[in-house]
Amino acid sequence: MRKRTNDNWKVAAKQVAAILIGTFILAFAYYHINFHNNLSEGGFVGLALLGKYLFGWSPAWSTLVLDIPVIMIAWWLKGHRFMIMTMIGAGAFSLFYAGFEQLSPFVVDLHGSLLAAAVVSGILTGLGAGIVLRYGGATGGDDVLSRLISDWKGWKIGNVFIVGDAIVLGLCLIFLPFKETMFTMLAVWLAGKMITWTVTVELRMPFTVRKVKDAATAVKVPAASTLPRSS
Repeated sequence: MRKRTNDNWKVAAKQVAAILIGTFILAFAYYHINFHNNLSEGGFVGLALLGKYLFGWSPAWSTLVLDIPVIMIAWWLKGHRFMIMTMIGAGAFSLFYAGFEQLSPFVVDLHGSLLAAAVVSGILTGLGAGIVLRYGGATGGDDVLSRLISDWKGWKIGNVFIVGDAIVLGLCLIFLPFKETMFTMLAVWLAGKMITWTVTVELRMPFTVRKVKDAATAVKVPAASTLPRSS
């Protein structure tokens, strides 16, 4: 019994460590690439910005209103462990992002090449989000919703992200510059492909890369979809 408990703690520790790494990469990319180079946002953040433009609603509250129903549904469908990992991911992302805002000395200026900014953003945000999702977490309500839709329909989760973000960015053209929005859509497309790659590819160091059907099997960490539902 003690050995099983220790094994469970080791698995949980690996999950938390991976989620922290993923959210660090994601926060770094959003602040240093997207924010510094005026790239737009998809997901619930984009909807919150649309609400601020149209109705004057504060994104600090509107994102929370969007997150809560999705989190409650996911708690019922996925269980408490998935939601604990999601709360860790969301909290870590917020802390890392705030830390970069206050303390980071780096300025990544790619205004002269928004194409480069979009490519770097897509790769880094896709990698960061993919790591978090692969290890059974999420960074917010839109990530949770994408995972629920992916599990329900059997679609690749990266493609779900692409479609959802593209719809939001299309709506946000009401108030966002066209050029930056188009490059953001490129970043979103690349991020979606990177997410799919990250959650479905097994890396065997130093050289072997092999695709797997179940990312959780590859990393020996239970995926959110396999976790028991809480009572």
